[in-house]
Amino acid sequence: MVLELYLDLISQPSRAVYIFAKKNGIPFELGNVELLKGQHLTKEFFPVNSLQRVPTLKDGDFVLSERCSPSLPPLHTTADHWYPSDLQARVRIHEYLGWHADRIRGTFGVSLWTQVLAPLIGAQVPEEKVKRNRTNIDKALQHLEDKFLGHKAFLTSQQVTLADLMALEELMQVVAVGCPLFEGRPRLAAWREAHGPIFHIVEQAANKTLPAFSEVYPNMLLRIFRIP
Repeated sequence: MVLELYLDLISQPSRAVYIFAKKNGIPFELGNVELLKGQHLTKEFFPVNSLQRVPTLKDGDFVLSERCSPSLPPLHTTADHWYPSDLQARVRIHEYLGWHADRIRGTFGVSLWTQVLAPLIGAQVPEEKVKRNRTNIDKALQHLEDKFLGHKAFLTSQQVTLADLMALEELMQVVAVGCPLFEGRPRLAAWREAHGPIFHIVEQAANKTLPAFSEVYPNMLLRIFRIP
């Protein structure tokens, strides 16, 4: 049975899962769930993931609704360095992913909300929140370097792992917002495919040609309100 991945490529974790599957030749059926149209909140998506989140992985009767990335290597044959068989090396990856969820996910995505999505619906984010987020980004980057990177080539070892892919996708969020016409994009086809939608949205916002997404205005307003 073919793996099913329910994703929206404007979502950083979705992009990480998509790139990993493409890079490693893992066959999958793509279930495109458009967050800005509220498709994750519909009754049709609820049986797939009652938590109403993406990415979601479905492999036959097995469904994973949170943090799909570490599950892909055990489910499919991939190079060992992505998710090493050595248990201590795996624990290091999960150590980073736990910190990532707490310190990176809630920090780096704020730029998209403050600079693109809030103006889309006419919401104003207080300047003190924007400045606080920039300070938090600086602190998170320092912790990333001091605690995880150090003198290593990659975050948890001398080889690239899932931790690095997850981190890269969050860091690229800031690059996308800051440089909508960013020219230094890697040549990896999967990378270009995965980032097409996010760069397209940023460029649409810059040209004031973004469509309206009234279906999810209440949820977007709540998300903006919750920015610390």
